[in-house]
Amino acid sequence: MNTPTLHDAGPSHKKPRLARWIIAIGLSAGTTLMAATAAPAQDDPARKILKAMSDYVGSQKNLSVTFDSDIEIITLELQKLQFTSSGQFTLSRPDKLRASRTGGYNDVEFIFDGKTFTVNDRDDKAYAQAEGVSTVDQLVQKLRNEFSVEAPGADLLLTSSYAALTEDVVDAKHIGQGVIDGMECEHLAFRSAETDWQIWVQTGPNPIPRKYVITSKAVTGGPQYTLRIKEWRTDPQIAANTFSFTAPAGARKVDFRALAHTDEVPAATAIGASK
Repeated sequence: MNTPTLHDAGPSHKKPRLARWIIAIGLSAGTTLMAATAAPAQDDPARKILKAMSDYVGSQKNLSVTFDSDIEIITLELQKLQFTSSGQFTLSRPDKLRASRTGGYNDVEFIFDGKTFTVNDRDDKAYAQAEGVSTVDQLVQKLRNEFSVEAPGADLLLTSSYAALTEDVVDAKHIGQGVIDGMECEHLAFRSAETDWQIWVQTGPNPIPRKYVITSKAVTGGPQYTLRIKEWRTDPQIAANTFSFTAPAGARKVDFRALAHTDEVPAATAIGASK
């Protein structure tokens, strides 16, 4: 069986886009938030801080990160449910990536060795592979364009994350400061036609993202995705076989469509309608 290229997956195989199934945790309209919203747009300071973060992250050749993520859905009965996962990734620019995500419904890893991209379902002992890209940046775009895999946190890893993050931004604000896991951060808020999103960037000489929240405005209830960075290491010691994949004993090779259940939301969940 030949290894397919990433171009092989057509529209009929696409998963729902992020804005169709993430849902927001309710936010109270407190005095502080109202004051920040009413304040004049602080576009330049917010963009300057985000650009500094992008330049710093993009300049790091090797990264190792651990994270927690929350993704929520609104059911057909308008009930809010949240699904939580933890994971880690190791990146070696420009063309090596290994990531894993473990939640209550799946245990999956992703490996890219510069030529072949592998999704390994460790629960079901099944894996799928594809080729067709040569860098991590290209891989992220291919997964979105041809597999409809959003991976919203991946924007933070791109060589030029600033361009990707601000592509559709119509408003930017520097809200103030916040503390994430004991680290002082700059709190930024951005708006586009379909989403509002916030990011907390660590202050000081290492402006790394500590928290990232995306809220959809296109779905009833305001779907929300949250990524929290727990540990961020630059120039970690990376073993020679980190980006290699060897199929586990008894594992079977399948089509990517057979691994749709490895999404962060259980496949049996009935999702509510968009606006």
